[in-house]
Amino acid sequence: MSLYPSLEDMKVDQMGRAQAQLVSEMTASQGGGPASAPSAVEARAPPPYGLHPPQGKAGLAQIYPALNDYMGLEFTADVIAANMPEYLPVAHTQPNAVSVAPPTGLSPVLPAGIVAPLSGSSVGLHRAQVTNSIREVTLCKDGDGKVGMRVKAINKGVFVCLVKKNSPAALAGLRFGDQILQINGETVAGYSMEKVHDILRRCSANGISLAIRDRPFERTVTLHKDSTGHIGFQFRDGEVTALVKDSSAARNGLLIDHNLLEVNGQNVVGVKDKEISAIISECGQVVTVTIMPSFVYKHMMKHMASSLVKFMDHGLPDL
Repeated sequence: MSLYPSLEDMKVDQMGRAQAQLVSEMTASQGGGPASAPSAVEARAPPPYGLHPPQGKAGLAQIYPALNDYMGLEFTADVIAANMPEYLPVAHTQPNAVSVAPPTGLSPVLPAGIVAPLSGSSVGLHRAQVTNSIREVTLCKDGDGKVGMRVKAINKGVFVCLVKKNSPAALAGLRFGDQILQINGETVAGYSMEKVHDILRRCSANGISLAIRDRPFERTVTLHKDSTGHIGFQFRDGEVTALVKDSSAARNGLLIDHNLLEVNGQNVVGVKDKEISAIISECGQVVTVTIMPSFVYKHMMKHMASSLVKFMDHGLPDL
Protein backbone atom coordinates (compact mmCIF):
# COMPACT_ATOMS: atom_id res chain seq x y z
CA MET A 1 0.00 0.00 0.00
CA SER A 2 1.36 3.39 -0.99
CA LEU A 3 1.81 6.15 1.56
CA TYR A 4 1.18 9.77 0.62
CA PRO A 5 2.27 13.03 2.31
CA SER A 6 -1.01 14.74 1.43
CA LEU A 7 -4.53 13.96 0.25
CA GLU A 8 -3.81 15.83 -2.98
CA ASP A 9 -0.85 13.53 -3.69
CA MET A 10 -3.05 10.47 -3.18
CA LYS A 11 -5.86 11.73 -5.43
CA VAL A 12 -3.57 12.88 -8.25
CA ASP A 13 -1.58 9.64 -8.12
CA GLN A 14 -4.81 7.65 -8.37
CA MET A 15 -5.94 9.76 -11.33
CA GLY A 16 -2.58 9.33 -13.02
CA ARG A 17 -2.64 5.58 -12.56
CA ALA A 18 -6.18 5.34 -13.94
CA GLN A 19 -5.33 7.49 -16.94
CA ALA A 20 -2.17 5.53 -17.71
CA GLN A 21 -4.01 2.22 -17.52
CA LEU A 22 -6.82 3.51 -19.76
CA VAL A 23 -4.28 4.63 -22.35
CA SER A 24 -2.65 1.22 -22.19
CA GLU A 25 -5.99 -0.58 -22.59
CA MET A 26 -7.05 1.66 -25.47
CA THR A 27 -3.74 1.11 -27.23
CA ALA A 28 -4.09 -2.64 -26.81
CA SER A 29 -7.68 -2.65 -28.12
CA GLN A 30 -6.73 -0.57 -31.17
CA GLY A 31 -3.92 -3.00 -31.91
CA GLY A 32 -6.38 -5.90 -32.07
CA GLY A 33 -4.94 -7.87 -29.16
CA PRO A 34 -3.43 -7.69 -25.74
CA ALA A 35 -0.47 -5.45 -25.13
CA SER A 36 2.87 -7.16 -25.63
CA ALA A 37 4.03 -6.18 -22.16
CA PRO A 38 2.27 -4.83 -19.07
CA SER A 39 2.46 -1.11 -18.56
CA ALA A 40 4.63 0.36 -15.84
CA VAL A 41 1.48 1.14 -13.89
CA GLU A 42 0.20 -2.45 -14.10
CA ALA A 43 3.64 -3.85 -13.24
CA ARG A 44 3.90 -1.65 -10.19
CA ALA A 45 0.49 -2.07 -8.55
CA PRO A 46 -3.17 -2.33 -9.52
CA PRO A 47 -5.27 0.79 -9.18
CA PRO A 48 -6.75 1.09 -5.68
CA TYR A 49 -10.29 1.45 -7.06
CA GLY A 50 -12.53 0.16 -9.86
CA LEU A 51 -12.34 1.58 -13.36
CA HIS A 52 -15.15 2.12 -15.87
CA PRO A 53 -14.44 0.53 -19.25
CA PRO A 54 -13.31 3.10 -21.83
CA GLN A 55 -15.87 4.20 -24.40
CA GLY A 56 -13.69 4.56 -27.43
CA LYS A 57 -11.33 7.50 -27.72
CA ALA A 58 -13.69 9.71 -25.76
CA GLY A 59 -13.32 7.55 -22.65
CA LEU A 60 -10.63 9.72 -21.10
CA ALA A 61 -12.47 12.91 -21.88
CA GLN A 62 -15.62 11.60 -20.21
CA ILE A 63 -13.85 10.54 -17.03
CA TYR A 64 -11.09 13.15 -16.72
CA PRO A 65 -11.84 16.11 -19.02
CA ALA A 66 -8.95 18.18 -17.70
CA LEU A 67 -6.50 18.57 -14.84
CA ASN A 68 -6.23 22.33 -15.14
CA ASP A 69 -8.14 22.86 -11.89
CA TYR A 70 -8.42 20.16 -9.25
CA MET A 71 -9.30 20.65 -5.55
CA GLY A 72 -8.45 24.32 -5.86
CA LEU A 73 -4.97 23.63 -7.21
CA GLU A 74 -3.63 25.14 -10.38
CA PHE A 75 -2.55 22.52 -12.92
CA THR A 76 -1.00 24.57 -15.68
CA ALA A 77 1.67 23.06 -17.90
CA ASP A 78 4.35 24.94 -15.96
CA VAL A 79 3.16 23.62 -12.59
CA ILE A 80 2.99 20.05 -13.93
CA ALA A 81 6.46 20.32 -15.48
CA ALA A 82 7.95 21.67 -12.23
CA ASN A 83 6.26 19.29 -9.78
CA MET A 84 5.13 16.17 -11.62
CA PRO A 85 6.88 15.82 -15.02
CA GLU A 86 5.91 12.14 -15.16
CA TYR A 87 2.33 13.34 -15.71
CA LEU A 88 3.08 15.65 -18.64
CA PRO A 89 0.11 15.66 -21.04
CA VAL A 90 0.47 14.06 -24.47
CA ALA A 91 -1.38 14.90 -27.67
CA HIS A 92 -4.92 13.59 -27.95
CA THR A 93 -7.68 13.86 -30.47
CA GLN A 94 -10.10 15.27 -27.90
CA PRO A 95 -9.36 19.00 -27.43
CA ASN A 96 -10.03 19.05 -23.68
CA ALA A 97 -8.69 15.62 -22.81
CA VAL A 98 -5.47 15.18 -20.90
CA SER A 99 -3.95 11.72 -21.07
CA VAL A 100 -0.81 10.38 -19.53
CA ALA A 101 1.71 8.29 -21.35
CA PRO A 102 2.62 5.16 -19.38
CA PRO A 103 5.66 6.37 -17.43
CA THR A 104 8.78 4.42 -16.63
CA GLY A 105 8.42 5.48 -12.99
CA LEU A 106 4.94 6.63 -12.10
CA SER A 107 5.73 9.01 -9.26
CA PRO A 108 8.66 10.34 -7.27
CA VAL A 109 9.06 8.00 -4.30
CA LEU A 110 10.30 9.52 -1.06
CA PRO A 111 11.79 7.65 1.92
CA ALA A 112 9.58 5.10 3.67
CA GLY A 113 7.63 4.40 0.46
CA ILE A 114 5.87 7.76 0.28
CA VAL A 115 4.50 8.48 -3.19
CA ALA A 116 4.39 12.21 -3.91
CA PRO A 117 3.44 13.22 -7.46
CA LEU A 118 2.62 16.76 -6.26
CA SER A 119 4.87 17.22 -3.26
CA GLY A 120 7.69 15.61 -5.20
CA SER A 121 11.16 16.32 -3.86
CA SER A 122 9.97 19.21 -1.68
CA VAL A 123 12.87 20.28 0.53
CA GLY A 124 10.45 21.20 3.31
CA LEU A 125 8.95 17.70 3.28
CA HIS A 126 12.38 16.25 4.02
CA ARG A 127 13.46 18.91 6.52
CA ALA A 128 10.25 18.68 8.54
CA GLN A 129 10.09 14.91 8.82
CA VAL A 130 9.16 13.83 12.36
CA THR A 131 10.28 10.26 12.99
CA ASN A 132 9.72 9.82 16.76
CA SER A 133 12.81 7.61 16.62
CA ILE A 134 15.72 7.63 19.06
CA ARG A 135 19.17 8.95 18.26
CA GLU A 136 22.36 9.71 20.16
CA VAL A 137 23.67 13.28 20.29
CA THR A 138 27.08 14.34 21.60
CA LEU A 139 27.43 17.89 22.96
CA CYS A 140 30.23 20.07 24.21
CA LYS A 141 30.09 23.34 26.12
CA ASP A 142 30.84 26.76 24.68
CA GLY A 143 33.28 29.30 26.08
CA ASP A 144 30.78 30.25 28.78
CA GLY A 145 30.39 26.65 29.89
CA LYS A 146 26.87 26.27 28.43
CA VAL A 147 25.29 23.92 25.90
CA GLY A 148 22.66 26.43 24.75
CA MET A 149 19.35 24.81 25.60
CA ARG A 150 16.60 24.77 28.22
CA VAL A 151 14.29 21.90 29.11
CA LYS A 152 10.81 21.44 30.55
CA ALA A 153 9.37 18.52 32.52
CA ILE A 154 6.07 17.18 31.11
CA ASN A 155 4.31 13.96 32.18
CA LYS A 156 7.50 12.60 33.79
CA GLY A 157 9.44 13.30 30.61
CA VAL A 158 12.07 15.97 29.87
CA PHE A 159 11.66 18.03 26.69
CA VAL A 160 13.77 20.64 24.91
CA CYS A 161 11.90 23.95 24.97
CA LEU A 162 14.68 26.30 23.84
CA VAL A 163 17.65 25.88 21.54
CA LYS A 164 19.82 28.96 21.21
CA LYS A 165 21.08 29.89 17.78
CA ASN A 166 24.73 29.06 17.05
CA SER A 167 24.95 27.10 20.31
CA PRO A 168 26.40 23.59 20.72
CA ALA A 169 22.83 22.27 21.01
CA ALA A 170 21.86 23.91 17.71
CA LEU A 171 25.00 22.63 15.96
CA ALA A 172 24.19 19.12 17.20
CA GLY A 173 20.73 19.28 15.61
CA LEU A 174 18.54 19.44 18.72
CA ARG A 175 15.08 20.84 18.00
CA PHE A 176 12.16 22.26 19.94
CA GLY A 177 10.12 19.39 21.38
CA ASP A 178 12.88 16.75 21.41
CA GLN A 179 12.62 14.45 24.42
CA ILE A 180 15.79 13.79 26.44
CA LEU A 181 15.85 10.17 27.61
CA GLN A 182 19.37 9.93 29.05
CA ILE A 183 22.32 12.17 29.87
CA ASN A 184 25.65 10.34 29.94
CA GLY A 185 23.79 7.07 30.45
CA GLU A 186 21.61 8.39 33.30
CA THR A 187 17.87 8.04 32.64
CA VAL A 188 16.13 11.35 33.36
CA ALA A 189 12.49 10.18 33.40
CA GLY A 190 10.71 11.93 36.28
CA TYR A 191 13.46 14.52 36.75
CA SER A 192 12.56 18.18 37.20
CA MET A 193 13.77 20.95 34.97
CA GLU A 194 16.11 22.19 37.71
CA LYS A 195 17.65 18.76 38.24
CA VAL A 196 18.36 18.29 34.53
CA HIS A 197 19.90 21.75 34.23
CA ASP A 198 22.05 20.94 37.28
CA ILE A 199 23.24 17.68 35.68
CA LEU A 200 24.23 19.57 32.52
CA ARG A 201 26.09 22.17 34.56
CA ARG A 202 28.10 19.43 36.30
CA CYS A 203 28.98 17.64 33.06
CA SER A 204 32.49 17.96 31.66
CA ALA A 205 33.11 20.40 28.83
CA ASN A 206 33.31 17.73 26.14
CA GLY A 207 31.65 14.45 25.29
CA ILE A 208 28.19 15.01 26.81
CA SER A 209 26.12 12.12 25.48
CA LEU A 210 22.35 12.51 25.14
CA ALA A 211 19.78 9.90 24.09
CA ILE A 212 17.03 11.81 22.24
CA ARG A 213 13.57 10.80 21.03
CA ASP A 214 12.57 12.90 18.03
CA ARG A 215 9.69 15.27 18.94
CA PRO A 216 7.03 12.84 20.25
CA PHE A 217 4.33 15.53 20.68
CA GLU A 218 4.68 16.87 17.14
CA ARG A 219 3.41 15.96 13.70
CA THR A 220 3.73 17.39 10.23
CA VAL A 221 1.01 18.29 7.72
CA THR A 222 1.89 18.83 4.06
CA LEU A 223 -0.29 21.40 2.31
CA HIS A 224 -0.61 22.68 -1.25
CA LYS A 225 -1.29 26.27 -2.24
CA ASP A 226 -4.31 26.92 -4.41
CA SER A 227 -4.31 29.15 -7.48
CA THR A 228 -4.46 32.22 -5.23
CA GLY A 229 -1.45 31.13 -3.17
CA HIS A 230 -3.40 30.21 -0.02
CA ILE A 231 -3.23 26.97 1.99
CA GLY A 232 -6.37 27.57 4.02
CA PHE A 233 -5.91 28.37 7.69
CA GLN A 234 -5.71 31.36 10.00
CA PHE A 235 -3.49 31.71 13.03
CA ARG A 236 -2.88 34.16 15.84
CA ASP A 237 0.23 34.27 18.01
CA GLY A 238 1.34 31.15 16.16
CA GLU A 239 -1.81 29.20 17.09
CA VAL A 240 -4.13 27.83 14.40
CA THR A 241 -7.53 29.40 15.04
CA ALA A 242 -9.62 28.65 11.92
CA LEU A 243 -9.69 26.53 8.78
CA VAL A 244 -11.02 27.58 5.38
CA LYS A 245 -13.71 25.28 4.01
CA ASP A 246 -12.55 22.98 1.19
CA SER A 247 -8.97 24.21 1.52
CA SER A 248 -5.84 22.07 1.54
CA ALA A 249 -5.56 22.60 5.30
CA ALA A 250 -9.09 21.26 5.82
CA ARG A 251 -8.60 18.33 3.44
CA ASN A 252 -5.34 17.24 5.05
CA GLY A 253 -6.51 17.29 8.64
CA LEU A 254 -4.85 20.37 10.08
CA LEU A 255 -6.41 21.09 13.48
CA ILE A 256 -7.22 24.25 15.37
CA ASP A 257 -5.86 24.72 18.90
CA HIS A 258 -2.44 23.64 17.64
CA ASN A 259 0.64 25.84 17.49
CA LEU A 260 2.92 26.24 14.49
CA LEU A 261 6.45 25.15 15.34
CA GLU A 262 8.08 24.89 11.93
CA VAL A 263 7.37 25.89 8.33
CA ASN A 264 9.22 23.70 5.83
CA GLY A 265 11.50 22.67 8.68
CA GLN A 266 12.34 26.21 9.78
CA ASN A 267 11.65 26.91 13.45
CA VAL A 268 9.06 29.70 13.91
CA VAL A 269 8.61 29.51 17.69
CA GLY A 270 8.57 33.06 19.01
CA VAL A 271 8.36 34.53 15.50
CA LYS A 272 5.68 37.19 14.92
CA ASP A 273 2.63 36.25 12.86
CA LYS A 274 3.52 38.70 10.11
CA GLU A 275 6.94 37.10 9.70
CA ILE A 276 5.45 33.59 9.69
CA SER A 277 3.05 34.68 6.94
CA ALA A 278 6.00 36.02 4.95
CA ILE A 279 7.84 32.70 5.33
CA ILE A 280 4.78 30.80 4.08
CA SER A 281 4.40 33.21 1.14
CA GLU A 282 8.02 32.67 0.14
CA CYS A 283 7.56 28.89 0.10
CA GLY A 284 6.79 27.17 -3.17
CA GLN A 285 3.57 25.35 -4.03
CA VAL A 286 4.17 22.79 -1.26
CA VAL A 287 4.26 23.85 2.40
CA THR A 288 4.92 21.42 5.25
CA VAL A 289 4.00 22.72 8.71
CA THR A 290 4.98 21.13 12.02
CA ILE A 291 2.39 21.50 14.77
CA MET A 292 1.91 20.66 18.44
CA PRO A 293 -1.25 20.72 20.63
CA SER A 294 -1.55 24.18 22.12
CA PHE A 295 -1.96 22.99 25.69
CA VAL A 296 1.40 21.19 25.47
CA TYR A 297 3.05 24.15 23.75
CA LYS A 298 1.78 26.62 26.35
CA HIS A 299 3.02 24.39 29.16
CA MET A 300 6.47 24.21 27.57
CA MET A 301 6.62 27.97 27.09
CA LYS A 302 5.17 28.83 30.50
CA HIS A 303 7.45 31.17 32.47
CA MET A 304 9.77 31.44 29.45
CA ALA A 305 11.03 35.01 29.44
CA SER A 306 10.72 36.87 26.15
CA SER A 307 14.37 37.85 26.54
CA LEU A 308 15.21 34.14 26.14
CA VAL A 309 12.79 33.38 23.30
CA LYS A 310 14.42 35.98 21.07
CA PHE A 311 17.58 33.85 21.14
CA MET A 312 15.73 30.82 19.73
CA ASP A 313 17.47 29.12 16.81
CA HIS A 314 15.43 29.85 13.67
CA GLY A 315 17.92 28.48 11.18
CA LEU A 316 17.19 25.80 8.60
CA PRO A 317 18.11 22.25 9.64
CA ASP A 318 20.54 20.25 7.56
CA LEU A 319 19.07 17.67 5.19
